[in-house]
This record gives sequence, C-alpha cells and structure tokens, in this order.
Amino acid sequence: MSKPRRRHRLEPACGCAAQGRNRKAAAVSPEIKAANQKRLRRIEGQVRGLERMVAEDRYCADILVQISSVQEALRAVGQALMRNHLRHCASEAIRKGSAAQAEAMYDELLHLIYTHAR
Repeated sequence: MSKPRRRHRLEPACGCAAQGRNRKAAAVSPEIKAANQKRLRRIEGQVRGLERMVAEDRYCADILVQISSVQEALRAVGQALMRNHLRHCASEAIRKGSAAQAEAMYDELLHLIYTHAR
C-alpha cells in the first residue's frame, strides 16, 4: 500500500509576517495585547485556585462551576485573537494576495473555526 499524500499548504501572505516558522503578529495594538495579557494572568490565578480546590477536596459541583468560568475566559481571549487575525491577517491575505494565498487563508480560517468551535 502506498502512503497517503500530504497536502502542502501555502503560507498566507498577510500583515502578521506569517512566513516561516517564527511567525509573529504585526498588527496587534498595545491596548489589545495588554488586555489579553491581563485576562491570561487572571485565568492563571483561576487555575491555581482550581488546583487548591481539588487539593482541599472541595465539592465537585463548585469545582465544575469554576472550570466553566476558566473555559469561558479562555474563549474570550481566543475570540479577541480571532477578531484581530480576521481584521488584519486574513483580510490582508484575501485582499492583496494571490488566488492561491487567498485559498490558503480560507483553509486556515476554516481549520481555526473548526478546532476552536468545540
């Protein structure tokens, strides 16, 4: 039996300097970055609190409520990042890239939506 062929994805040309392995966002405003970092620090504290709750054998329902809170907070950070990616990277690649680059961006967006909508 032959091995399945791998599809090679084209790197989208976008404002995030996405080429290569050292991809970095180029169009994140300092305010958005600071807000995301603040949210993530808050989430980190919530996760430490969850760890304490488990160690202290707290009531399972209380722990589950806190887990839901952490998940929702992470979703909010993901939503902010997705908005920035759509606003800058994706729109730039679709508007100014070649047809192949636009298709690669559509594939990337579908993959992101599929994996983060769970």
